[in-house]
Amino acid sequence: MSGTMNRPGRKPKIVYLPLDERPCNYEFPYLLAKDSAVSLVRPPLPLMGRKKQPGDTDGLWAWLEAECADAYGAIVSLDTLLYGGIVPSRLHSLDAEACEARIRRLRELKRSHPRLKLFAVHLIMRCPQYSIADEEPDYYADWGRELFLSGYLRHRQELGLASEEEAAELARIEAALPEEVRDDYLGRRAVNAEANKAAVASAAAGVIDFLVIPQDDSAPYGWTAKDQELVREEIARCDAELRTLMYPGADEAGCTLLARMLNELHGRAPLVYPRLSSANGPYFTPIYEDRPFFESLKAHILAAGGHTAASAEEADLLLLVNTPGGAMKEAVTQRYPYADDQVLRSLVELVEYGAFALERYGKPIGVADVAYGNGGDLLLLKLLRQKGLLFRLGGYAGWNTSANSLGTVLAQLMLFSIYGPTQGHLDFLALRYVEDFGYCSSVRRAIANGPIRELGLDYFAVDGQRGKAAELVREALTRFANEHINHKSEYRVAITDCYMPWSRMFETGLEVKAVRNRD
Repeated sequence: MSGTMNRPGRKPKIVYLPLDERPCNYEFPYLLAKDSAVSLVRPPLPLMGRKKQPGDTDGLWAWLEAECADAYGAIVSLDTLLYGGIVPSRLHSLDAEACEARIRRLRELKRSHPRLKLFAVHLIMRCPQYSIADEEPDYYADWGRELFLSGYLRHRQELGLASEEEAAELARIEAALPEEVRDDYLGRRAVNAEANKAAVASAAAGVIDFLVIPQDDSAPYGWTAKDQELVREEIARCDAELRTLMYPGADEAGCTLLARMLNELHGRAPLVYPRLSSANGPYFTPIYEDRPFFESLKAHILAAGGHTAASAEEADLLLLVNTPGGAMKEAVTQRYPYADDQVLRSLVELVEYGAFALERYGKPIGVADVAYGNGGDLLLLKLLRQKGLLFRLGGYAGWNTSANSLGTVLAQLMLFSIYGPTQGHLDFLALRYVEDFGYCSSVRRAIANGPIRELGLDYFAVDGQRGKAAELVREALTRFANEHINHKSEYRVAITDCYMPWSRMFETGLEVKAVRNRD
């Protein structure tokens, strides 16, 4: 029967259509599922496009329809099906009717395979606060900051919150913004918001069994927040609240939905107890997000198929959360420690509790490292290694945004609780340590500010995927691993591949193995 679990003796198949071809979307869920009870299939890379070059949407549709014929479930990025990827979603020239027609094709897919479990992710279009066109329309290099501020200030004005100075600034910006820039940007936002609403309607109709609508680089006010209001109204109108979740995030969503699907497959709904490092932890608003941290945490746990526990005793899983003492800062600033992170949080207590709880309760423990944006806390790495916890954890993440880290570590922790310390699990831990601590917090800025400039290259344009930049990164990460991870550790990490996916310094692609040290 189509849309059912595979025949006896074969693993159930999950079809996965990523948000784009970067490792965080294309590789992470695939690696997490590697030693699981399912076979996860993904499109050939040539169909996925690259950065501003959209994927082959016709080819992806054909691939999806063919693969779903004998699948248990499908995890689908609607941004990829509609626009060809996350960056093309900000560049396309489709109208609302064309987008809605593509979403309606999901009805045919579900009609052909009625028992297919269909999970989907569809982003609310972001509005970065800076004037950089690397992932935006070309005019964003000149007008990005103004486009953000026009939405931010207009929203505050509509709510009666704008000061006289803000109202004057809004008038100045709106007078300066070229009409064609404003019309193109807002026109695309309107189309994308209508597509979001069409996706909600599909969830309400049962075509999509579960829909997440993450907000990429969100803020409390602005164009993204205004679109969120429109989508929330549609969710209420369609009575789709229990089928749809909207919260900060983006590139972790594939991992989140994989965890949810596997939890459902195994009849599980794990209780997760979060233990935070600071009294301020529940209340700080992470950079690039729009709400207090604990509200996002609850949403991520629920989206992954779990529930938030009130105590370690009742929990199935424990999540240690490294939160900042005060306001969240970028990871590169940790070289110059702020007093609030030294006085208003207790990282030592968090790690000591983790070691104690592991012995006391024997329950899987993960670490969400969200004290900084865009990288892990190097003091945390030091303490975890000293306590011998690095490769006893059920998960770790500390990359990019707080939401990215939460979704990644929760997925790994939940899969670990089902399948245990497989080689795939250990390799993914090793990858996170090398990438989140090594690359994001240590190596990236040092190489970008030194050798990259000396070579005449640019942060946003290095010498291809496997040029000198990738070579320098691999060498530096190998040194970092030997000094900060491998020394006196149960496992050593071996970097077997390194490349620059979008030929820039922001992210790197790595293949990392965990190899047991022999006495």
